[in-house]
Amino acid sequence: MPFAPPARTARGRHGRFPLYANDAYLDRYHRPERARLRGLAANPAVPGALLRRLVDEYDTDTLTSVEYREEWTDEQVAALAQHPHRAIRITLTQAPGLTPEQRTTLVEDPDPLVLDLLAEGPDLFTRWSSEPVPLLTDAGYDRLLERRPEAIKTLAWPRHRDVLPPRIRALLPPEEPPPAPPVPPSPEELRERARDESEWVRTETAAHPDLPADVVAALAVDPSPHVRLAVSMRPELTEEQRAAIDYHVGPDDRLQPLLWVLRSDDPRVHRRCARSAHIGLRRSIALNTRIAPELVALLAADPDPAVRLLLCERNPQAPGEVVLATYLEARVVTIGRLLQHPNFPRDGLARRADSPDPRIRALATLDPGAGPELIERLSRDPHPLVRAWAAGDRRLPAARVCELFEDPAVAGQAARNPRLPVAFMERILREAAVLREEQPAEGGNVYLGNWTPEQIAAVENG
Repeated sequence: MPFAPPARTARGRHGRFPLYANDAYLDRYHRPERARLRGLAANPAVPGALLRRLVDEYDTDTLTSVEYREEWTDEQVAALAQHPHRAIRITLTQAPGLTPEQRTTLVEDPDPLVLDLLAEGPDLFTRWSSEPVPLLTDAGYDRLLERRPEAIKTLAWPRHRDVLPPRIRALLPPEEPPPAPPVPPSPEELRERARDESEWVRTETAAHPDLPADVVAALAVDPSPHVRLAVSMRPELTEEQRAAIDYHVGPDDRLQPLLWVLRSDDPRVHRRCARSAHIGLRRSIALNTRIAPELVALLAADPDPAVRLLLCERNPQAPGEVVLATYLEARVVTIGRLLQHPNFPRDGLARRADSPDPRIRALATLDPGAGPELIERLSRDPHPLVRAWAAGDRRLPAARVCELFEDPAVAGQAARNPRLPVAFMERILREAAVLREEQPAEGGNVYLGNWTPEQIAAVENG
């Protein structure tokens, strides 16, 4: 997946974009010597011995890029699988780009923790789909359990069960019954909680399914907007009752998804939530992957950007044109995952290469039908974002990759390109030696939150 590091032009963005990095951090992050290290760590063609040197000498700067490499050769895996530092081997167990055959080479690791994490596998968030996939080969599962019998408990997790070989599945312990539900509070207890001085206790109580109707009515006019909002999203309310409550949900407000909506298999509940005037209900049903196609289409046209974003992030039925539009409009740190959506419209993106918007021009590099001439033209674009996306494209001639290697704005992306000559890869390690003398950036920070220009100025001015 194309990637461009945080740009200085992103400073001062606010609203739903949750990231703000100050100048000191960006100067350090964008330093070409450091950007090239990250790029080389992700390069599909880096020789195994060079990757090992990179990790040995610059693990702090490169280990995250190593973990999230999209492609691995057997030579590269072998170069790190015997590393003396356990942290490096653990990184391999969590790398989503490894094939089951490559991950199976780790079952001989001497460290029990490595074997335990090998059984767990990568975080599912690293893949667009949460569908389970085999972690190891059939023989790999056999050998893992031979060396680490305790791993059978991890392999029994729901995310692993369905993809295990039948003979391994037969060894799994029976699924544990769900724990007994807690004893529900009595009506008297709920009434007491509804009168608690803490608005957070009242907010939690306002969502309780067993709340008496008179308490619901009392909390609907609670002085706290959090309590009133919680009441407004109760399942038994009609649209008229919700509208009568003085609640507010702004476009930038984050809401906890409603479990009664997420877990519902009832088409009537799905329709009611998708057509509700309440943004909270529509955002929650957008996360439910069991909704009918007509409701997917309805939510894809929702006026609330968060509804469309949540739908595109979770539902494989989301229309491709909506996924593309959402990618272009959203300002969240996870937006790159939409590029992996099964309906993301890659074919035909080359036609957008002349768009006045650099984000759209950059997308032209995703078109599998874009020829080398177009990729080279985009690599000379005046905007660094467009050049960055083109710089890592393997359709780019090696000579142009080497030229972009010298461009400070896109040097890291050029270092990712598999057509970069090995001599340039070796040069990256030599020139990175200057980083050993670098002093920590004073005041370098990344901040999370919804930042206005005034808040940013306040942070910078102490």
